[in-house]
Amino acid sequence: MVTINMSDLYGDQAKLDQMPAYIERAKEMAGQGRDVVLTGPGPVWLYLAVAHGLHGLAKSLAYDSPVTGKVKIFDHNPY
Repeated sequence: MVTINMSDLYGDQAKLDQMPAYIERAKEMAGQGRDVVLTGPGPVWLYLAVAHGLHGLAKSLAYDSPVTGKVKIFDHNPY
C-alpha cells in the first residue's frame, strides 16, 4: 500500500497551473497496480485531479482523514 500525503505534492500552496506536475508526481509515487491512499491537507480540486489521474493505474484508491476514516474511492481488486 502506498500513502500519498497531498501536501508532499505541492509544498506551501497548491497552484492550479501546476496541476499537471502534481498529477505526474502522484503517479510516480503510486506506481502501477498498487493500493493507494490519499491523505493530508490539500484543495478539493487537487484531490479530484489526482484521483482521476490514478484511475487505471492504481488497483484501489481510498481517502483517509481523521474525520472520516478511510473512504473507498474505487477498487479494482479481482477478489
